[in-house]
Amino acid sequence: MKIFLNSKMNVEPDVNARQRSSPAFVGSLAAAFLALTLAACGGSRPIKYYQLTYPTSTPSPATPLNVTLLVRTFDASHLFQEAGIVYSVRPQELGVYDQQRWVAPPVDMLQDALVRGLRSSGRFRSVMTVRGEGGGDYALAGHLYEFGEVDGAEIVARLSYTVRLRDRKTGLIVWTHTYNHDEPASAKTVPAVVAAMDKNVQRSVQEVQAALEEYFVAHPVS
Repeated sequence: MKIFLNSKMNVEPDVNARQRSSPAFVGSLAAAFLALTLAACGGSRPIKYYQLTYPTSTPSPATPLNVTLLVRTFDASHLFQEAGIVYSVRPQELGVYDQQRWVAPPVDMLQDALVRGLRSSGRFRSVMTVRGEGGGDYALAGHLYEFGEVDGAEIVARLSYTVRLRDRKTGLIVWTHTYNHDEPASAKTVPAVVAAMDKNVQRSVQEVQAALEEYFVAHPVS
């Protein structure tokens, strides 16, 4: 039996199929799948949040100063008005951790620390916030310059701010105080830096309280 082939019938190879089966295509497909897998794994990592502690202190037995304080939120760079934990490896270069954050912006945490510390000391007649009762004889505010990790010969939690006291009756600034301190971290980890910053903030509140008491003792309010 003879089989006749039509010369006009050309059997074209499946180019797309051949490309799909080529080693280069298979390799690129595997790479794309690996990238998607890694991205999915990275995206599923939980975000860790950190907060400062506010230890209770025993109120001073001394008679409270006749002063009502209104503590305002500090001015700061936008980095410290957001919840990201800031780090620095060079003086001109700052970064923010992706998976570690504060529970609140540093400006808010500093305000809360000052309010709680000054209020629990029992040395002032009243300590309030703008969000609270309002009023106050004196307004306490300032500028937060640094609040984060600094990498160098050692890892430290750096806190730097200036606080100002304004007489609300006259509108004049009657007292200023600047706090600058690097608190060494016990390890090169974010939790260690957070613990060092916690200690640094508490130290600054105690320093501000002592300086305020000294001012009002020298300038008593009638």
